[in-house]
Amino acid sequence: MRKYSLSALVAAGLLAGGMSISSSTSAFAADLGGNCCADLEERIAELEATTARKGNRKVSLTVSGWVGQQVMWWDDGEEQNVYVHDLGTTLGSHVKFTGQATIVPGWSAGYVLHLEAMGSDSLTQNQFIVDGPSVLTGTPNGVGTLQSFWFIKSDEWGKVSVGKQSQASDNTAILVDGSGSLVPANWVSFDVNSFFLRNSANGAFTTLQWGAAGGCVWGDCNGLPTNSVRYDSPTWGGFSVSASWGEDDFWDVAARYAGEWPEHQIKVSVAAAFSHVSDFSNFGIPVSVSVNTAQPAGSDYFQIGAYAEHIPTGLFIYGAYGHLDPDSDLVTNDSANNTWYLKAGLRSHCNPLGHTVFYGEYLKAENNNASFFTDATFASDGTATNNGVAVSGAETEVRVWGLGVVQEIDAAAMSVWVKYRHLSESDNVPGFNTDNFNYVGTGALINF
Repeated sequence: MRKYSLSALVAAGLLAGGMSISSSTSAFAADLGGNCCADLEERIAELEATTARKGNRKVSLTVSGWVGQQVMWWDDGEEQNVYVHDLGTTLGSHVKFTGQATIVPGWSAGYVLHLEAMGSDSLTQNQFIVDGPSVLTGTPNGVGTLQSFWFIKSDEWGKVSVGKQSQASDNTAILVDGSGSLVPANWVSFDVNSFFLRNSANGAFTTLQWGAAGGCVWGDCNGLPTNSVRYDSPTWGGFSVSASWGEDDFWDVAARYAGEWPEHQIKVSVAAAFSHVSDFSNFGIPVSVSVNTAQPAGSDYFQIGAYAEHIPTGLFIYGAYGHLDPDSDLVTNDSANNTWYLKAGLRSHCNPLGHTVFYGEYLKAENNNASFFTDATFASDGTATNNGVAVSGAETEVRVWGLGVVQEIDAAAMSVWVKYRHLSESDNVPGFNTDNFNYVGTGALINF
């Protein structure tokens, strides 16, 4: 029998008007022959014609996204604990609504609405904050707008997009990683960004956090969507270019290549980007953080990433490099910050579930413009207060090495992983030494 929504059946019953709900009800239900239901069918069809449908018969609607969570055991040198958290803004659980309509052959218009749901943002959790507030909403539990933009696209001339979106240089170096281990292992300090370092001499907290110790949350100097206008070219022989401009003011350009070399049975992806954020002032007072970008105001950032995989064996290698030049008027030390990242491993098809990815990774991130106190005390709300000697113009460096395995489950569009990372910090502050940080993470991500 045809299935109808409860609301449609109720509305049809109201429209029918003269039906009796007394003894005639059982007789109506028992009479399943003839044309007893023809009037009901017709009225429900009329109601369905007025209800909302997928898209509007002109613009398509596609719903996609993923849900990802991780359990992390950590040891900061003095304390050990276990947290359950999301994967961090831009990698966290989200739903994306996309659509497109043909204007004329070769030309189309479309939209993207990308919402992110957070229960605990790994970027903001630390020893004092168990459930980190979302970078987008400022609360531990909430849904925020990650992207919202429209676009016009030509098959011949490319695409122009307007709204809150990934700018041309957003995570350019990261996205070429085709190993299947991008989410659990990349050069962003997603898991430990806001954790405080401890002084190894006395176990006291410092006000220095792991993300800041490496500068730009390590390699992610321009990794948040912005309000911008963006252009993407068509792809020619595996090559494409992009450029964008946004408010107050930033601009960037990016170039990408992806292809296979059949004679060597190797597939390769390379991408590079340059971004500039201008100086701006608040009533004549220079500020060092842009309100619209993750990149510091008055700085230039260059990033490049490359990935290569030998198809028959599954051996792969991925590397990335980032170089930040800050404005000397905004920082004490205008030396450039640099980030290096290397990952290598094997994509093996050793079981019927899908590929198993084994990898090892190494990161070096330096912040030549650090400023922190040698130790700290904390208020009841978990905020750090100064309780030591201020150090300005400090230079800090973070080194990370790790190992992990990812199991892809093709039938469920899912990935499951276990990973280990060891973090250490060094600096130019005399007599100041910090504890290492170790953690093990196990999690999963399922696409829909």
